[in-house]
Amino acid sequence: MSDIEQKRHLLDKIDDKIAKLYAERMAIVKEIGIAKSIAKINIIDEAREQSIICRVTKPLDSDLKIFTKQLFMTILDTSKAYQSRYTCPDTKLSSALEIALTEKAKPPVDAVIACQGVEGSYSSIAAEKLFQIPDITYFKTFDGVFNAVESGLCQFGVLPIENSTAGSVNAVYDLMRKYNFHIVRSVKLPVRHSLLAKKGTTKNGIREIFSHEQAINQCSEYLKQFKNVKITVCENTAVAAKLAAEHPDMNVASLSAPRCAEMYGLIALEADVQDNDRNYTRFICITKKLTIYSGADKISIMINLPHEPGSLNRLLSKFSAIGLNLTKLESRPSTGTNFEFLFYFDFVGDLENPEVFSLITDLSNRADKFVFLGCYREE
Repeated sequence: MSDIEQKRHLLDKIDDKIAKLYAERMAIVKEIGIAKSIAKINIIDEAREQSIICRVTKPLDSDLKIFTKQLFMTILDTSKAYQSRYTCPDTKLSSALEIALTEKAKPPVDAVIACQGVEGSYSSIAAEKLFQIPDITYFKTFDGVFNAVESGLCQFGVLPIENSTAGSVNAVYDLMRKYNFHIVRSVKLPVRHSLLAKKGTTKNGIREIFSHEQAINQCSEYLKQFKNVKITVCENTAVAAKLAAEHPDMNVASLSAPRCAEMYGLIALEADVQDNDRNYTRFICITKKLTIYSGADKISIMINLPHEPGSLNRLLSKFSAIGLNLTKLESRPSTGTNFEFLFYFDFVGDLENPEVFSLITDLSNRADKFVFLGCYREE
């Protein structure tokens, strides 16, 4: 047996002892969790956790202290995740979630829906995918959509949240912290852009192209061929088509959805001009009331974290401890703070799973700012 093999044999014996001790520790953790549930005590005890870290690292050499801290932070996180199976704090959020889960609501067939832009926008196409009979009211800005839902003017709002080519729609993320709403549905829509213009316009004669910023980004390679052509950003791809149709100059065009050609009396000079054939935009459907439809398996939250080393890693370990798959992590600057950020998480999770339910309620108790954005299914 080589020297390395001998040392590995010793490590195996130590690992077996660690595993046995860990099992013994978790058995006691379970008993404490049950006792906390009976006494209605919160799982989290930061002072206790800090005292454990200080005690176990104090006698160690300095080069081992930080590694031991990381080890015990993981042990404590898995312990809290295990305890969450047996206790769940009673909070305002937990009560609201329990009511929403009990109601077992179904999406309505028809609804009054707020969309940004004008007829023919991709948001309106998404609304038609989500509802069989959508009654759509159009607003000039994303702000208007959020406000229409919060004020009760519209029951639902449909908003783009991210694109597979151009990335997140930052304007929507920034507005999320301003309004009260909940995500109830989501749909991923294939996006196909066409170069639209008036009949008689030639591709070589174009002097200006209208479109939304996201569409321009999604067609950036295609647009490189248009030398000395003005690219004008407008609030929506359907608005761009409308502008091209109403413009007095023949030598203008728009990057818009193909359906906008018929709507605004234009023709497609070229179809499928997006840089990536697998170009998708994800849309969310929001409403004011916390509602969870049957089959919901995706959860979105917004949370702030302490401006200190390891804070994000500690949060991520909580998701890992109970086997949750994070599908998106987005950060945006927190207004009025010194380089602090709000984090948006999307993850696959079932709120009827006690561990997931407890994680949500624990995070809501612990964070200075926590917003449960919604539990929904992606179409």
